Amino acid sequence: MGFNCGIVGLPNVGKSTLFNALTATAAAQAANYPFCTIEPNTGRVAVPDPRLQALATIGKSQKIIPTSLEFVDIAGLVRGASKGEGLGNQFLANIREVDAIIHVLRCFEDLDVTHVEGSVDPIRDAETVETELMLSDLDSLEKREIGLQKRARGGDKDSVAQLAIIGPILEALRAGRPARTAIAPEDVEAAKLLQLLTSKPVLYVCNVEEDSAATGNAFSARVADRTKSEGARHVIVSAAIEAEVSQLPEADRDEFLEGLGLHDSGLDRVISAGYDLLGLITYFTVGPKETRAWTIAKGTRGPAAAGVIHGDFERGFIACETTAYEDYITLKGEAGAREAGKLRIEGKDYLVKDGDVLLFRFNV
Repeated sequence: MGFNCGIVGLPNVGKSTLFNALTATAAAQAANYPFCTIEPNTGRVAVPDPRLQALATIGKSQKIIPTSLEFVDIAGLVRGASKGEGLGNQFLANIREVDAIIHVLRCFEDLDVTHVEGSVDPIRDAETVETELMLSDLDSLEKREIGLQKRARGGDKDSVAQLAIIGPILEALRAGRPARTAIAPEDVEAAKLLQLLTSKPVLYVCNVEEDSAATGNAFSARVADRTKSEGARHVIVSAAIEAEVSQLPEADRDEFLEGLGLHDSGLDRVISAGYDLLGLITYFTVGPKETRAWTIAKGTRGPAAAGVIHGDFERGFIACETTAYEDYITLKGEAGAREAGKLRIEGKDYLVKDGDVLLFRFNV
């Protein structure tokens, strides 16, 4: 089960620097000119989770395997991308393939790093990207609507149903609002088939200068106000600091961050926020060989959760032995949880919860 976040924004806002730090590689070229990232670069990043170490200690596991999230570094977008300006067509095609959008906004002044618009204004930049995505969605839906209307007049019920979903979205786009604001909860799954760019969840990442990494600055404060009014989320990072941290030995990172007044890595917050943005949760398997984290979507039932490990687990699912993370830790493992009556046997309809420690019973 793969989930990915596309890192987008205008040229020279720090997308590739952030990607490099996330993946701790130089795979994405971070150069000071537009379109330095022409093909999307992809990297899988471990999702930080302190629960793994606690579980592994109790389970006396030989190794720990975290779950991961995929990030895609996508070429910079410019005004007019929806009409093919710059690398617009490539940008729109690449972003259509991701599950969520990490929108990097430049929130720092630097005369040595040119801005494609000539000045620093993160709100304007956010609106530029959002407008191009909305224009692309509007063009796509208006073309689709014509065919659906013809088939609906001929009595095609599927076309009538699709028009009922598309109608409110078109109204929103024509009013300058993204598609996600007009999709009813019951239509979310059907709307995914439309592959609309502005239906994807968005996390704004404010890329600030090093001195503002702990507190933010006036630019990031404006972004915070915008996200609050939208019901969206934002994270403050200094991509330059994160690039330095990614090159340090693991043992030196906490001390380096503390020296800058930071309690944790901005990248960890970006990864965790991206995970939440996608509506994902984690369950665990624990044994002497390994303690491992597994990713599933919220609302996943037992058999589908088992299928993440292996298809046979899902096909032959009988039940899952389930212990909540807190109970597993408090009662020092499976035996203690069983003795205290905190280990439950759950069936096919069980909705797996974040932090569950599971052992699957199956037969194929």
